[in-house]
Amino acid sequence: MKDQPIISIRELKKEYTMGTQKVHALRGVDFDINKNEYVAIMGPSGSGKSTLMNIIGCLDTPSAGFYHLNSQDVSHLTDNELAEVRNREIGFVFQTFNLLPRSDCLANVELPLIYAGIRSSVRKARALEVLERVGLTDRVDHKPNELSGGQRQRVAIARALVNNPSILLADEPTGNLDSKTGEEIMRLFEDLHEAGHTIIVVTHEQDVARHSRRIINLRDGMIETDTRVEEPVLVGERNAAAV
Repeated sequence: MKDQPIISIRELKKEYTMGTQKVHALRGVDFDINKNEYVAIMGPSGSGKSTLMNIIGCLDTPSAGFYHLNSQDVSHLTDNELAEVRNREIGFVFQTFNLLPRSDCLANVELPLIYAGIRSSVRKARALEVLERVGLTDRVDHKPNELSGGQRQRVAIARALVNNPSILLADEPTGNLDSKTGEEIMRLFEDLHEAGHTIIVVTHEQDVARHSRRIINLRDGMIETDTRVEEPVLVGERNAAAV
């Protein structure tokens, strides 16, 4: 029996009211994402890309249609229910890192586990494990202002992974990085994909999207194209040094 998609979206619509006008941000979007897929979502400004990301990330709910995440219908949950799903199912990676400036790397990575009610000794062990996976075992007691941009993004990725989420959702993950550091972060995503993680990258950069295995292009609130990447960009060697 074929596995259920980890994400299933049907006839998804989102409308906003701005003054006397209705804005149709999404106009009936349909797609599935399977476990261990590596998908990029692209589109110009006004395409609905950010709205779709917010719904996938359980930061917002649709006006119509449905969204099943890991076989749970999350289309019409309350804010508190959405928060529980986010913490359990989704690991976020943001362009601006969103780290706590006065906390060290270990404390930043532990944060989702605190919300999940995990006891201190288990939190620390898990946080150290994922910091090792992203190559930051020698930076656990450093604060964000003591790290490079690439190191800060690695901390953010470790934090996203610490709850073992169903999906890793990255919003312009290389947007604040120089090109060399951005390539090293994409190498890390490649390694995580090979390790079995489901990755969704929202980006306007074609160079970033071409690292994925599938690109969904939005335009005017609808899917314009949904294509497989025949020859994805594979970044350098696998034994990358820390950024």
